Amino acid sequence: MQLIHVPMESLFQALADPTRLRIVRLLAITGEETCLCELVDSLLETQYNLSRHLKTLRQAGLLTAEKDGRWVYHRLLAEGPHVAHLLEAIRALPDRNRVYAADLKRFRKRLCLREGGRCRVGIVTENFKAAAS
Repeated sequence: MQLIHVPMESLFQALADPTRLRIVRLLAITGEETCLCELVDSLLETQYNLSRHLKTLRQAGLLTAEKDGRWVYHRLLAEGPHVAHLLEAIRALPDRNRVYAADLKRFRKRLCLREGGRCRVGIVTENFKAAAS
């Protein structure tokens, strides 16, 4: 894999959006890779919106993407000590409104739907909206 060298400013710009920060925090805490379906159900955001955010995070050099059939799996790229420190700081962010805790709870529940360690069910958001209420 070829490393993409992006300026630190690009990393911080990518993390300036609350939704992108939620994505990175979720992946930093769990160490998991995830597909778009799982993020839609876990963050309760639209597929279009999350797709745009994932693209921004990939362009900033924070994520990699690997296609597996019709699914694309995204994983954090923690290359270099500066990114590792940045991810450590993101993991330690306070969760004043319990948004991160709710995301993590839904994400862990969503991972239980995997077959053979992979998403095979697509988006099932209605099940997760009910659990969030």
